[in-house]
Amino acid sequence: MKQHDQSEISVGTLYIVPTPIGNLADITQRALTVLENVDLVAAEDTRHTGLLLQHFAINARLFSLHDHNEQQKADVLISKLQQGESIALVSDAGTPLINDPGYHLVTRCRQAGLKVVPLPGACAAITALSASGLPSDRFCYEGFLPAKSKGRRDALRAVLEEPRTLIFYESTHRLLDCLTDMVSELGEHRHVVLAREITKTWESIHGAPVGELLAWVQADENRRKGEMVLIVAGFERQEEELPAEALRTLALLQTELPLKKAAALAAEIHGVKKNALYKHGLAQQQAN
Repeated sequence: MKQHDQSEISVGTLYIVPTPIGNLADITQRALTVLENVDLVAAEDTRHTGLLLQHFAINARLFSLHDHNEQQKADVLISKLQQGESIALVSDAGTPLINDPGYHLVTRCRQAGLKVVPLPGACAAITALSASGLPSDRFCYEGFLPAKSKGRRDALRAVLEEPRTLIFYESTHRLLDCLTDMVSELGEHRHVVLAREITKTWESIHGAPVGELLAWVQADENRRKGEMVLIVAGFERQEEELPAEALRTLALLQTELPLKKAAALAAEIHGVKKNALYKHGLAQQQAN
């Protein structure tokens, strides 16, 4: 295999290196260069990363860094960096820290004034969002929902009126329960896209109102297998669903101001559309 230029590697530097989420061809040339030339690779699972490195004929020293030992092992890695070693941080798949280990190490590096260099690369949440057909200019990444139904429903209730597109990860054995709770808490008509096995052979991206999506998944066991991302449409307030507080403010302001001015002020106070408030006020005037 062609040797990659090691001139890019700086001493005492932590490199955050994304790895493929399925298709090995998605690894970047820069990621290969870093993995081949750093002094140490800190990996979530050294066996898994070892197979990846073997595929690309890279012989690297591996160091185990996972959820259960990260806070303790961070000191060891900080010391190595301070002594001038270069280290690559990888997770089992995708971008480290995004629902993967690495947060404590990176935070400690920043606090110690050590250089941290992030590489762009694969991320299941962003890859799925880009193909979902849902708004991608503003979104919230929520990771995994709680495993138990009560916690999951509480979490969904907390984002019930979030207007931005929501991104969740979910596991095979909890998918049906998760979709059932989404129907209960978000309503059966909320649009949800299930992106499954992204970049892999059986990649599937299917969107529908969540009530229909639940039935679609129930109809075929294969539709709930693999790595999954759920992209949920943000909340859209209907005009008739104006907050009661905004309507009370509008009514109070109307006693002193013209409707147009009252609607504009009430809209600014409560963060709602002034046209909706104006229409509501106009309808009330006509009714009286």
